[in-house]
Amino acid sequence: MSKDAVQSAQATTHPQVAQTPADAGDAGYSKDLKARHVNMIAIGGAIGTGLFLGAGGRLHNAGPALALAYLVCGVFAFFVVRALGELVLYRPSSGSFVSYAREFLGEKGAYVAGWMYFLNWSTTGIADITAIALYTHYWSMFTSIPQWVLALIALAVVLTVNLISVKIFGEMEFWFAIIKVATLVAFMLIGIFLLATQHDVGGSKPGLSVITDHGGVFPHGVMPVVLVMQGVIFAYAALELVGVAAGETAEPEKVVPRAVNSIMWRVGLFYVGSVVLLALLLPGSVYSADQSPFVTVLSKIGVPAAGDVMNLVVLTAAMSSLNSGLYSTGRILRSMAMAGSAPKFTRVMSRSQVPYGGILLTCAVCVLGVVLNYLVPSKAFEIVLNVASLGIISTWVIIMICHAIFVRRARAGLVTRPHFQLKFSPVTEIATVVFLLVCLGMMWNDEEVGRKTLLLIPLIAVMLVVGWFGIRRQVAKDAALASSEPQK
Repeated sequence: MSKDAVQSAQATTHPQVAQTPADAGDAGYSKDLKARHVNMIAIGGAIGTGLFLGAGGRLHNAGPALALAYLVCGVFAFFVVRALGELVLYRPSSGSFVSYAREFLGEKGAYVAGWMYFLNWSTTGIADITAIALYTHYWSMFTSIPQWVLALIALAVVLTVNLISVKIFGEMEFWFAIIKVATLVAFMLIGIFLLATQHDVGGSKPGLSVITDHGGVFPHGVMPVVLVMQGVIFAYAALELVGVAAGETAEPEKVVPRAVNSIMWRVGLFYVGSVVLLALLLPGSVYSADQSPFVTVLSKIGVPAAGDVMNLVVLTAAMSSLNSGLYSTGRILRSMAMAGSAPKFTRVMSRSQVPYGGILLTCAVCVLGVVLNYLVPSKAFEIVLNVASLGIISTWVIIMICHAIFVRRARAGLVTRPHFQLKFSPVTEIATVVFLLVCLGMMWNDEEVGRKTLLLIPLIAVMLVVGWFGIRRQVAKDAALASSEPQK
């Protein structure tokens, strides 16, 4: 639907018209996601392999100050989700931020937002199936199976779940999140018990002395903490899934505010709390990038099968991420296809109201990841992870720009802001965008991978420009058809 059509729909006299979904891509979806599904999707988006696995290497590099990095990035991530939550209550849409980019930035904005998000999740999907294969190889019974075969099996399983129905997706994500939360709660209880009883951990007593005796909060200075910010931002990727899921819930005005507001304390409890506990139990130098920090602690106190349990949890987190990626890109691509900026087959819906065309397109890119696992199994994960970070940072920046324009229009009396609002606009949006761009720029300090990733930006820009010139006639044609339809 064209921007003009959206604006004319909002300008009608009936006060409820502005609340009517203005995106043609929203037609045909079921409303089968319950409050518990959306809440757990929010938790699942906030808790993933970035904490279960990535925190080990970051603790080693940054020390206890990593907790500050998680806190700062968590605050800005909350701003993004709060802004998206306000837009969702203004107009729920399964197209989420792509639909809002269409309304506030025009079809070119929606085109960039959608394809950058597709880049994020398609490359993240490759990283996920690679991670699943690597984690499965942890158990000796699977070591004889080639990595690419395990990656293909994982992709087939999650694809099947996504194609059945949105309710099955919601149930799967609900239980994935339950496993992650239960694991973190159990570890935190164990950590608090170790601290309270001064139980020996790896040959020393836990407590503040672990920090003060090993260089303090910033054992390697401030710069390592600054440099891990980009990786920490990626750990929060998927929080925006709340906005996509809201389009398939019956009562977004009740569900979304609760889910968004709960993200902040969950971030504080699970991310910051876990890192503080880890720092109080063992020196940062003991942790490493190739082992979950939780396994490191549990193995030091002799917990049997700690590695097996945590490996299963990390495997679950990767499956959850892959599950969410296929779900969200299917909806985003359908919203784009209805406006002509994505292939026509991605607008197709199944009888169970699943946009399987877009899901299959994302899955096709993930199959390239299976090939990557066959050709370079040792480098597949590292190659795609940094590319995905370009997609998520651009997505978050676009969300904040859309929200700033929305607030400006509200102040001009063109639209009405819901009661659930992001405060201190436009200062909050500007600060968040600047922070995200600084995090992106810091990748230049990583000569091995980060710098090469940044050099991909001009290539991606050229591909987007070429793609736009390839589809602009179709976009104009679909916009003309949409604007000629009678307004309801």
